[in-house]
Amino acid sequence: MDAPKLTVPDLAGRKSAGDKLVMITCYDATFARLLEDAGVDLLLVGDSLAMVVQGQSTTLPVTLDEMLYHCRMVSRGASRALVVGDLPFGTYQQGVNVAMESAVRMVKDGGVSMVKLEGGVPMAETIAAVTRVDIPVMAHIGLTPQSYHRMGGHKVQGRQHGKGAGQWERLLEDARAVQEAGAAAVVLEGMPRDLAAEITKELQIPTIGIGAGPDCDGQVLVLHDVIGLAAPRLKFTKQFGDVDSEVRRAVSAYADDVRTGGWPDDAHSFH
Repeated sequence: MDAPKLTVPDLAGRKSAGDKLVMITCYDATFARLLEDAGVDLLLVGDSLAMVVQGQSTTLPVTLDEMLYHCRMVSRGASRALVVGDLPFGTYQQGVNVAMESAVRMVKDGGVSMVKLEGGVPMAETIAAVTRVDIPVMAHIGLTPQSYHRMGGHKVQGRQHGKGAGQWERLLEDARAVQEAGAAAVVLEGMPRDLAAEITKELQIPTIGIGAGPDCDGQVLVLHDVIGLAAPRLKFTKQFGDVDSEVRRAVSAYADDVRTGGWPDDAHSFH
């Protein structure tokens, strides 16, 4: 019997039960089917596609229309997993009205069940406004890739104590603020394990870690890191397969067959 579709209200129950949530990025229908068949709970159509699909150096250039294109593909391929769509840079930082318009498009045109946006205390008002119109929000604090220029690169946050942006006590405030604003879950990225554990213990909503240690309520990784299609490998990632080598082997064999006349053979020809 197929597992039931995961819904947003299920997330809190999974935290209460101590049932770890598995999330992975996804950018098309084919992988959506494969990933949920493999047991993934949440598919994140991440703005990481700017880097791993488009070849950009940061997540900043990807547009809302481009995100919607990939969200539609993933939504068509998923039947059980909960699909979450990233709001790209510039689609919510300009104020609540712009954020709400962007979120509506992600649900209406992209087919996602939940939107994700980066930021803590400064984004609380935006999160509250979006959730008030019944669009579920996944927050994202810590190392926030859209803050690349403020951070001076993709750097671990929370190592220093203080209430400045990216410091330990400020990240605690960020976590409390997004929960109070109505976020249904929060991604904790690039922070010390002890800080992520403290946040996870305090919050009622589930935490999903990436580079935040094993004590979160779930984990997320970029698909290309998991299956061996990304380089270089980062400290917080793990390669669980070697698709890169298998693709090279298969395509090399195909190329050799074409060049030697072995493909197509008579059995694969029409008569």
